[in-house]
Amino acid sequence: MVRSLFGSRRARRKKADEMYGDRLPAGQHTVTNWPVLTYGYTPDIAPEDWEFSITGLVEREFTMDFRTFLAAGSVVIHADFHCVTTFSVMDNDWGGIPVQAILEKAKPLPEAVAVMVHCYGGYTTNLLLDDLDRPENLFALRRNGEPLAREHGGPMRLIVPHLYAWKSAKWVNGLQFLPRDRPGFWEVNGYHMRGDPFEEERFS
Repeated sequence: MVRSLFGSRRARRKKADEMYGDRLPAGQHTVTNWPVLTYGYTPDIAPEDWEFSITGLVEREFTMDFRTFLAAGSVVIHADFHCVTTFSVMDNDWGGIPVQAILEKAKPLPEAVAVMVHCYGGYTTNLLLDDLDRPENLFALRRNGEPLAREHGGPMRLIVPHLYAWKSAKWVNGLQFLPRDRPGFWEVNGYHMRGDPFEEERFS
């Protein structure tokens, strides 16, 4: 009986995965919850204390407070979320500020080819500028209409749907524009420099 129940559950999950077809990368399985995975402690940043800095190869370095950041505009994107640990959360509605709106303010110099994303708590992750500068990328404040909880990166996290979710850094507080790609936290510790889930770029 236990074996039968386990087999039935596994069959239902397989059927659920199959319905997404090519949208589900190889090696991934779907979940209906949204697991919390965080290295280190969970920062607690009040919006009035939150700051976002633009540094490196830009026309002018500057820092924005939360109100100024929100004034850059608001959109909703529909996108999936693929974690390198093999779970995928499908069909999310992410609400927040378009990354391209912030890049317009940042004005990267022509020699900028990569970005280091900096976060409260000390976490970093790297992105090629071409991977960051895409219309579906978002500084998310909400998921499915609800504000992001602290453990999921609230008040704001990056969402880069076409890459594994460690690139969608939580508690982001700045972008540093670089002349060449260099590894962030997980990349130094063996993760792939880019992290395309459809190429299974999990580890270096």
